[in-house]
Amino acid sequence: MTPAAGPTQSGTAVVLLGPGDSVPAAALSLVRGAAAVYTTEDAPPPAALAEEALSGRLVLLAADLDHPAAAALLARGAAIVRPEPVYGAGLLDAVAVMDRLRSPGGCPWDAEQTHDSLKQYLVEECFELLEAIEDGDRAALREELGDVLLQVLFHSRVAQESQDAPFSIDDVAAELVTKLVGRHPHVFAGGDPAVRDARTQEHRWEQLKQQEKKRESSVDGVAMGQPALALAAKLVQRTARAGLPADLLPGSSLFAAAARSKLAGDDPEGVLRADARKFAADVRAAEQAARSEGVDPAAMDAAEWRRFWPS
Repeated sequence: MTPAAGPTQSGTAVVLLGPGDSVPAAALSLVRGAAAVYTTEDAPPPAALAEEALSGRLVLLAADLDHPAAAALLARGAAIVRPEPVYGAGLLDAVAVMDRLRSPGGCPWDAEQTHDSLKQYLVEECFELLEAIEDGDRAALREELGDVLLQVLFHSRVAQESQDAPFSIDDVAAELVTKLVGRHPHVFAGGDPAVRDARTQEHRWEQLKQQEKKRESSVDGVAMGQPALALAAKLVQRTARAGLPADLLPGSSLFAAAARSKLAGDDPEGVLRADARKFAADVRAAEQAARSEGVDPAAMDAAEWRRFWPS
């Protein structure tokens, strides 16, 4: 964020829109926390706008800093949030590197891989990314996102070489764009009365997906190969959106526990994983405490485990 000349007025900002009237990512927290958000089309007269900014956090979305409304706020010391650079050029470099690795004269190992041989790496990289998110490790997060992206590039390149219905990374991207635009009519199609907030958008997304894929069941499309706890939570989520009464859910203790957690707004897979990670950390701490006193962790009895267990 680049402040305008003079003292910055707390919480008041002029946000310069990016391509396609997009709001810069750096401005999103300001927009969400503002008492009022205006565009140059619906803003009050400049003098009234500047006066209103004195009494609360105000954000103006503008395509031109010379607009009278923007100029009035900047004269009162409002901050300026500028659009980010247009991103994506680095993705072309990544595609080029993947193409080189799979081409003659490239890497023999990369050239031999298939969709099936790469499956294990996709699963591993997704779990490593999940761990980086849970750890709050920003450096690891950036690295693991790259490793997941590599899997997308790799599978797309393998598909491009296939004799059976080949497709490229551009086809993958184009299908994604079509999906995102089609499932966000409130953003790209001039509005959608069914979408009023994040919750109704989530419900609308499922409706549009079911129509798009011509699904006959609310549980069609649920990946049955995912871990059992996550699978139970997904099935509960889908059927709850379809209006299934909770008393019809399976009564087995594990499924019931997952269902209660999901219906309460939690992620049972994430909750259990967090408990498991804490348990593993406690085990390591107890073992380290034992070693520090000359006790072999592998030979500890129940009393010694309790003695060294973190309080």
